Amino acid sequence: MSGLGKDLTVKRCLTFATGLVECLCFAGAVFGWASLVFVLKTEGYFSSLCVNTTGVNATQVLDCRGQDEQFSLVFTIASFMNNFLTLPNGFLFDRFGTTVARLLGICLYTLGSLMLAFSTAVFSNLLFPAISLLAVGGILFLMTNMQVANLFGARRSTIITLYNGAFDSSSALFLVIKLLYEAGVSLLASFLFLCACSVLHLLRTFFLLPRKHIPYPLPDEYTYGITCGKSKTLSLEQTKDNGNAQKTREEMLQNTDDPVKQEKSFRECLMSRLFVLHLLWLSVMQLRHYLFIGTLNPMLQRLTEGEPSLVSRYINAFAITQLCGVLCAPWNGLIFDRHKGKPRAAGESEQEADLHASILSLFLTALQCVLFSVCAATPYLPLQYLTFILQVLNRSFLYGGNAAFLSVAFPSCHFGKLYGLVLALSAACSVLQYPLFALVNGPLGGDPLYVNVGLVLLSLLAFIHPLSVLLHCRSLASQRAISASS
Repeated sequence: MSGLGKDLTVKRCLTFATGLVECLCFAGAVFGWASLVFVLKTEGYFSSLCVNTTGVNATQVLDCRGQDEQFSLVFTIASFMNNFLTLPNGFLFDRFGTTVARLLGICLYTLGSLMLAFSTAVFSNLLFPAISLLAVGGILFLMTNMQVANLFGARRSTIITLYNGAFDSSSALFLVIKLLYEAGVSLLASFLFLCACSVLHLLRTFFLLPRKHIPYPLPDEYTYGITCGKSKTLSLEQTKDNGNAQKTREEMLQNTDDPVKQEKSFRECLMSRLFVLHLLWLSVMQLRHYLFIGTLNPMLQRLTEGEPSLVSRYINAFAITQLCGVLCAPWNGLIFDRHKGKPRAAGESEQEADLHASILSLFLTALQCVLFSVCAATPYLPLQYLTFILQVLNRSFLYGGNAAFLSVAFPSCHFGKLYGLVLALSAACSVLQYPLFALVNGPLGGDPLYVNVGLVLLSLLAFIHPLSVLLHCRSLASQRAISASS
C-alpha cells in the first residue's frame, strides 16, 4: 500500500510539473503579440498599408497607421475568439472530458502554428486565422490543466492561480522567437518547432491526465491515465456514482460545521448577483489589458519618436516582465487559501470561508488595475517600466483570481461552463479595443489622452465586486446569528 501511495504521489507531482511547463511555454503565447508584431513589421506584413505623407517642414514621412490598425484588428479578433469560444469549449470539457477537449486544443494549436510558419508578407491575411487558432488552442491547454489543482486539495486555489500565472508568462514565447529571429533563425523554423512539440502534448494527454475529469474532493487512492490498472480503473468508474457518493455523504454528515444542502443549478448560478458583478469586474479590467497589449507597439513608436532600437528595447523589457507572471500569481492563491487549516466561525461553511477570503484578492486586483491604468495613461517613457510591472502583476491576479473565485463561489460541476461563459461574455466588452484604437488614430489625431482618462474612470467600476462579496458575506453571517439566537 505504501508503494502504491508513493507511486501516486510521484505521478501527481509529475502531472503538476509538466502541466506547469505546458502552460508556461505554450498556452498564452498570443499575449506576447507586441514582440511578434515587431518581427512581422520587419518582414513587411501589411506594409502595403503604409503611405507617404507630407510632414512638418514639407518633409516626406511614411504613415503606417493603416498597418498598425490591421495588426490591432488581428489581435482584437484573436483575443475575442480566445474568450468567446471558451464557452462551447467549457461545455465540451464538462460533457466529454479531458481527452476530447485536449485533442481539439492540440489540433487547433498545431494548425495555427503551421499557418504562422508558412505565412509571408504576401499572405499577411493568414495572420487572422493563425493567431485566433493559437489563442483558442492555448486556452484549452489552460482549462484542462486547472483541474490538476484537485489533486492537491489544501492548496487548490494556489495551484489554480499558479497555472494562470504560467499562462500569462507564456506570452514571453514570442519574445524568444523575436530574439531567435534577430540571431538569424527564421519564423518558419521557430513555428515548425512549435508544431513538433504537439507530440509532448499528446503524451501528457494519454499518460498524465484522466480521460474524463479529476474529481473534487479526491477519492482515496484515485488514479488516472492510460497506465493505471484496467480493473482498478473500471472499478473506480463503476463505483463513482454509488460508493464514492455514499462516502462523501457520510463525511458531510460527520462534519457538523457543513450542513448538507442542495447545490445550485447552472441557471441559479447565472442569475446570481455574484456572477453578474464578477462578470463586470473581469470585463472592465480585461478591456484595459487587451487595449494596452494591442496598442503597445504604436504607443512606444509615439513616445520614442519612432527610434527602432529604443522601441525594441522597451518591447523586450515588456516581454521579460511577462515571465514574472508565474511568480506573481501564487501570491493571489495564497490570499485565497490563507484561511485553510484555521478554525471557522460557528456555523460557517467552507464555501463561506472561501468567499470571505476572496474579498481581499478582488480588492487588490481592482486597485492594481487603477494604478496600472494611471501609469499607462502618463506619456512619460521611463515610467513605462513601472507600467509593465503593474500590468503583469495585475494580469496574473486577474485571471488567476477569476478561476479561483469561480471555483469557490459556485459548484465544481459547473466550473467548465461558468469559466467559459464568463470569458465569452467578457469578450463582447474586449471587442471595444479596436474602435477605441481607431478613435485615437482618427478623430483624436493620435492623441490617446481622452481615451486613457476614460479607461482610468472605467477601471474604478471593478471595486463594486469586492464590496458586493463583502455585503454578501455579512448577510450570511447575520442569518447565522439569527438562526443561532432562535
